[in-house]
Amino acid sequence: MRCHRCGSGYNPRRDSQQATDRSRSAKRRSGGSSRIVDHVADSSVRHHCGLFGIWGHPDAAALTHLGLYAQQHRGQESAGIATSDGGRLTRYARRGLVNQVFNESVIRTLRGRAAIGHVRYSTTGSDTEENAQPLLFSFAGGQVAIAHNGNLINAALLRRSYEDFGHIFQTTSDTEVIIHLLAKPAHRRRKRALEHVLNHLQGAYSLLLLFPDRLAVVRDPLGFRPLCLGQLSNGAVVAASETKALDLIEAKYLRDVEPGEIVLIGDSGIESHRFGPERKGERKAACIFEHVYFADPASRVFGDNVHLTRVAMGMRLADEAPATGDLVVPIPTCGQCAAIGFSRRSGLPYGRAFTTSHYAGRSFILPNPADRASTVKIKLNVIREAVAGRRLVVVEDSVVRGTTTRGKIHALRAAGAKEIHLRVASPPIRHGCYFGIDFPEPTQLIASARTVEEIRDFLEVDSLAYLSLEGMLGCVNMPANQYCTACFSGDYPVDITEPVDKYAIERAQLRMFS
Repeated sequence: MRCHRCGSGYNPRRDSQQATDRSRSAKRRSGGSSRIVDHVADSSVRHHCGLFGIWGHPDAAALTHLGLYAQQHRGQESAGIATSDGGRLTRYARRGLVNQVFNESVIRTLRGRAAIGHVRYSTTGSDTEENAQPLLFSFAGGQVAIAHNGNLINAALLRRSYEDFGHIFQTTSDTEVIIHLLAKPAHRRRKRALEHVLNHLQGAYSLLLLFPDRLAVVRDPLGFRPLCLGQLSNGAVVAASETKALDLIEAKYLRDVEPGEIVLIGDSGIESHRFGPERKGERKAACIFEHVYFADPASRVFGDNVHLTRVAMGMRLADEAPATGDLVVPIPTCGQCAAIGFSRRSGLPYGRAFTTSHYAGRSFILPNPADRASTVKIKLNVIREAVAGRRLVVVEDSVVRGTTTRGKIHALRAAGAKEIHLRVASPPIRHGCYFGIDFPEPTQLIASARTVEEIRDFLEVDSLAYLSLEGMLGCVNMPANQYCTACFSGDYPVDITEPVDKYAIERAQLRMFS
């Protein structure tokens, strides 16, 4: 793959703003809405991605394989690894789960003492082989491989401006625009080219960039997505989205990558640089949904253990919305931690209503609604004798569209549950996410235009209550203004006047050739 060099007449910040102004003007003339969201695929909640990188170990590819395996829950569409032998980069990426993409013979071809890896769920661009990451490019500055967790809300505007100058893109992923920015001669001539390029980006991005002689680890200035550093006993430095990946390879946790930080790792050591605005006490945007649903309970995210945070949310939920019942049961698997907390605080016994198949995959991050529905049926089976004639307090981590939750409630009713009182360990999700979680269009969120009572009727439960926003934020260690709660509150930390859905780039390409 080769990245075309950038035209020297292009100013991305200026032209991106001009493109925004033209788009807004056109909408005003047409009387259209100021928010563009046009999803063309199913509207299920989906995960984002997982990153793993290592520098300074002879088995870099094998360790990266393990690091990706530990973070498989963060993306199930594709997996890939790129390695450096000090002079040349090699890449292997395919659609599928980690253990489907890689085997021993593939790992042997990925030679080198440095590697980056990626598991993907697409939030921009389709689930296709060319969009599998890490992406690998060659340009005038040499080779670079890149892996990205997040979503760039100005990627389509930047891409459109580059295409106007004749640039050819190889993928429909928002990540590729970063390479075109890096390749621009005017940017490459700068002393700190990467910092300059990053200042053009808007949105959420945790990045790993592998060059033949160094590894760059980047977290956006608002700190949307988790990213941490660790070290192996031989001194090799590791980066990962979640600390669970460090645990699997027995790496010592060092620290989180700070918002607005670039960590450069090479044979000469580690350097840290800052980019973006640096104002003490300014607002940050750590995604609270990492704690609600996405991150693994064994991981430490944004300074808190995920399991203990979810237990605390369950305890707070029991304080805010007590229920009378015979048994507290979770909807697996993310509801388990909160159900433990609810049971502990309420004094009601904790029980089990479902058996779980560990071979069916994670339904919420499957791309096809039919696949998702059948996976739920295969994955969860009601233990009839445990629920028949019982008053159940059912604890769920979140309710997005409501259809999957209603199916589980129906299964409990069919098994003979006497009463079902649903308690949700997060607030109602009323707003879309444009920062790396592929939430559906807001009108398809069950809570976007319904009251709690109307949601109760839809789910067909005897009572329904959600954890409050204040209660949820009271269970984590940082001040409230350090978290992004936009999907619950509608308070977006970045201007989303121009939200772009994941298939916008594909539609633009189709228009070019139609």
